[in-house]
Amino acid sequence: MRYTPKSELDRRVAKLQAGLRRAGIDGAVIVQNADLFYFAGTIQRSHLFVPAEGRPLLLVKKDPARARVESALDQIVGLDSLRKMSAVLQANGYSSFKTLGFELDVLPANQYLRYRGLFEPAEIVDVSPLIRDVRMVKSPYEIDIIREGARLHGVIFSFVKENLRAGISELELSALLAEVSRRNGHAGYMRVRGFNQDLYYIHLLSGHNTMPSYFDGSVGGEGISPAFAQGSCRKLISKNEPVFVDYNFVFDGYIVDQTRTFCIGELPAHLAQAHATAVGILKELEKMARPGIAWEALYTRAMYLAAESPFKDHFLGFPEPVSFIGHGLGIELDEQPVIAPGFKAPLAEGMVFALEPKFIFPDGAVGVENTYLVTKDGLETLTVFEEEIIYI
Repeated sequence: MRYTPKSELDRRVAKLQAGLRRAGIDGAVIVQNADLFYFAGTIQRSHLFVPAEGRPLLLVKKDPARARVESALDQIVGLDSLRKMSAVLQANGYSSFKTLGFELDVLPANQYLRYRGLFEPAEIVDVSPLIRDVRMVKSPYEIDIIREGARLHGVIFSFVKENLRAGISELELSALLAEVSRRNGHAGYMRVRGFNQDLYYIHLLSGHNTMPSYFDGSVGGEGISPAFAQGSCRKLISKNEPVFVDYNFVFDGYIVDQTRTFCIGELPAHLAQAHATAVGILKELEKMARPGIAWEALYTRAMYLAAESPFKDHFLGFPEPVSFIGHGLGIELDEQPVIAPGFKAPLAEGMVFALEPKFIFPDGAVGVENTYLVTKDGLETLTVFEEEIIYI
């Protein structure tokens, strides 16, 4: 079991506290699991209070004993009732707040109203932008975990190459992938911050199973029920059609994202050409991406290159494209940077993100996706499985 080192938690908390001071916020109360794990090293049912000055305090309802094993924070206390939260904070030297920050991008409205009542007359403000900024640049500790996840990711794609055969159903192959993934340490769950953006960690789609879904991705798939309307269905995989594997490996909480296109036999010419175009776009973006370049510049360049191809109407989704070419990765799938129009912030060393040029047609999805680390010299590709169509 890997526990987040105290030095790592201290560094993260210090960065958040610097942001709180710049924004004039007295403290932050963190309750969402992904943020709790990042700043406290545990997701036991807790409230993490981070003051603008001073040591953080983790107030745990369930389970305090386990939280003390998992978290290296200095101050961990029990909290058996939310009504006692103000009193517990006051007993530990924290009171008279003018402003308190909460994760208002993910906090349910009824919870927000309850906290507002508990801490009146303090003003409740949103600290989610500060939290996302802190999480955006990865430390060497985090990068080591992501590298190991990327290595294991390659094992999964090798498994697809070795076990793909005509007549197997998408569901059966997805189940085999799930088994080998769990045996290799996959968490079996993937966190997405966006509201209602449930996502299974395997999108394995073949041939005409390319219908869009509610999920904000370039391709959805039929799935097996309207209750979870995306992903693999009962369709049998056939020869001469694309098998599109968009797969996320979650190792020690950190996500690696990769997409590859397989085929038993030969793809129709338009699909093979579109895939080659996607690889060409990816290579162009890899050359462009350097510290200092605006996130949206990569999207703009990708859209220009796609428009120059015969397949522009199928880029990033069909019939309705998504409005991004890449996304940040970490504890959640949809972290910063966001490679999309309107995002003018620059790339910086230590960011980790995916680029995913894809073309979607009624008879198949093709394309490629890699996870990258931004270095001082450009991008380092972390997912290194072969990028051309993998013919079986």
